[in-house]
Amino acid sequence: MLLAVPAWADWHPALPDRRLVGSGDFTWFGVSLYTARLWSSGLPLTWDQPFALELTYHRVFSRDTLVEASLTEMARMAEARLEESTLQRWSNEMREAFVDVRPGMRITGVYHPGKGCTFFVDGQLHHRVDDPAFARAFFNIWLDPRTRDKQLRQRLLGMAGPVE
Repeated sequence: MLLAVPAWADWHPALPDRRLVGSGDFTWFGVSLYTARLWSSGLPLTWDQPFALELTYHRVFSRDTLVEASLTEMARMAEARLEESTLQRWSNEMREAFVDVRPGMRITGVYHPGKGCTFFVDGQLHHRVDDPAFARAFFNIWLDPRTRDKQLRQRLLGMAGPVE
C-alpha cells in the first residue's frame, strides 16, 4: 500500500511552510562527501510533524554503497537486533529509493509521521516507503544522539554555530 501522498513534481509541497532548520557537511578524513540540509514547518523538530532531509553529494557513490552504509547505521542504532527479514526488506526499499550519485545530485527524504517516507532524486519523486519503523530508523542516521557525526547532527538541528 502506498502512502496517501500526491505524486509531486518535487518535495516542497509536503512542507508548504518549511524553514531551513540547519545544514552542514559530512566529511570523512577531511574530504566533503555531501552537504545535508534539514527542513521543517515547525520548531523544535519533533517526530510528530513532517520534515525533509536533503543530501547534495560531492562525490560519486554507487547505489549499493549508499544502501549498505545506510543499512549498517540503521542496524547499529536499533534498540534490539534487527531480524534478517527486516534488514532484507529495508535493503530492498533503499535499492528502489536510491540511485548511483555523482557530484551535484540531490536525494531528499521526506518524513511522514506514522506513515513512512518518500524519496526524491534531483527533485523528482523516486520511491515511497510505507513503513514507519523504516522511516524512523533511516532518519535516525542523522538525527539520533548516537549518530556517527555529532557535529553534523547539531548543525542540522540548528544547535551549532558556523563552521570555523
